[in-house]
Amino acid sequence: MTLKAKLGLSAIAAAAIAAPLTISWSGSAEAATNVPPAALVVPATGHREVAVLAGGCFWGIEGVYEHVKGVSDVTSGFAGARASGASYEQVSTGTTGNAEAVRIVFDPTQVSYAQLLRIFFSVAHDPTEVNRQGPDTGPQYRSAIFPQNPAQARVARAYIAQLGKAHVFGRPIATRIESGGFTAAEAYHQDFMRKNPNYPYIVFNDRPKVAALKQQFPNYWRG
Repeated sequence: MTLKAKLGLSAIAAAAIAAPLTISWSGSAEAATNVPPAALVVPATGHREVAVLAGGCFWGIEGVYEHVKGVSDVTSGFAGARASGASYEQVSTGTTGNAEAVRIVFDPTQVSYAQLLRIFFSVAHDPTEVNRQGPDTGPQYRSAIFPQNPAQARVARAYIAQLGKAHVFGRPIATRIESGGFTAAEAYHQDFMRKNPNYPYIVFNDRPKVAALKQQFPNYWRG
């Protein structure tokens, strides 16, 4: 969904400001609270690592991980084979092959890559949606993991297989494991949720995710 379209939703979503904050994943809300930890966890080899994840509009994904203990920086941007030099206007067409994504800098001695993925599958987005998340549609809103090294790739593949085998979700997991670069989005997208907590799109679609993070993962919550 283009920024213009999201602005157009404001009048419709304004009533959500006073509504209860609940995740509205179709067919997956119950499963989202029962996502098990990853069986494969790679030991930390340092205090700084990077993860790149795509799961719908980057505003909400960024907002979630900004509240995760051990995460030092989250950047909204674009990931994919042609991410270099990508712009929001271009990616919004759905024809570039890129996805809206976030780049997460974290300390693996405080929060493992596997735990970041558990949060990703539990509260950050609906991994069963194909080329969409909530009101946003198109391949730029697909669910995807962009491993930054072979160890991350092993953990991601093993975790998706684990969740699929356990039938954690009522529908097949649509998350793809991809390669490609990352480029930061325009400045006005950065920290959008933190700067605009009462923006109707954020209230309706993204604040429930942050509330779920605090409730489901109190040991990893950072206010």
